[in-house]
Order: sequence, then C-alpha cells, then structure tokens
Amino acid sequence: MDETGGVIRLIPRKAKTLSTSFEQDLLALLPRLRRFAVGLCGNSADGDDLCQMSLERALANQTKWLEGTRLDSWMYRVMRNIWIDQVRAATRRRETFVHEDAGQSVGGDGAQEHTVELSMVDRAMQRLPEDQREAVLLVMVEGYAYKEAAEIVGCPVGTLNSRLVRGRDALLELLGEAE
Repeated sequence: MDETGGVIRLIPRKAKTLSTSFEQDLLALLPRLRRFAVGLCGNSADGDDLCQMSLERALANQTKWLEGTRLDSWMYRVMRNIWIDQVRAATRRRETFVHEDAGQSVGGDGAQEHTVELSMVDRAMQRLPEDQREAVLLVMVEGYAYKEAAEIVGCPVGTLNSRLVRGRDALLELLGEAE
C-alpha cells in the first residue's frame, strides 16, 4: 500500500529492445565494422576493443549523426579517429623488449595452407604505412568507391588513389607476387 492507502502495483519492465533505426542500422553494420577494426589493428582482440569503443562513442554521440547521411561512412570515420588516438598513445608509451616476430614461430605447423596464406597477408598488411593500409582496407576489402573512401579518410581522391596504388604494389612485393 502507498501512503494514501492505495495498492501499489508493480508493472514488469519489458526487455530493452532496439528502439531506433539508428541502433538497428548499427547492428547491421557490425560485421563490416569489426572487419575494418581488425584490419586496422592487426589482430582480432584489439579489433574487437576498437569496434566496441566505436559503438560506444557512436551511441553516446548519436545526435551528431545527420539523418539522411551514410551511417557506415560516419562510423568508419569515428573508428578511424579512435584508432589514430590509440596509435599515438601507444607510440608514446611503447617500450619493446622482444621483437614481435619472435613469437611467430612458436607452436605446431599443423595449420592449413589457407590459414598460413591469410596470416602472411595480415603480416604484410601490418607492414604497410598506415595511410596505405587504410586505403587498401577501405577500397579493396570493404569495397568503397575512391570518392567515398577519400571522404572517410579526409583527403582528396587523387591522394587516396596514390596511397592505394602504392599500398597495393607494396603488398604484392611483400607477398612475393610483384611482376
């Protein structure tokens, strides 16, 4: 009973559902965002963290997204900005005791051939300069048009095209497939 003598009724709360198209659209983008994040970071653990931070920031700043614009481009830019901040912070506090390639030969060699090839591509991608890696990921992996990718990165189309060509050529050379 409440203070007026009336009966208090407990109304069960409904489970929280995705209420807005913004949240539903974010959910639909999740596989692409994760793939881009893993590509930027070079491993799935850091990529998952980057993806989560990007989603958190997007939900917190949902009002800054302009209805009618491309949510995917906006999210890639959010993710890219977080990644750049992380790289800068890591560079300032990095102190390496053992080269990261030292652990590459640990373990059995029972992996399948395609897993080995993908691992080689991942390592080669990580050796590309950041600007070239971004261009390759956005155009060749994510399938963005040059103009869209240039908008995401924030550079002229010609600059993105140059980065893409240099990145693709360097990637082929690193993989031993250059002509």
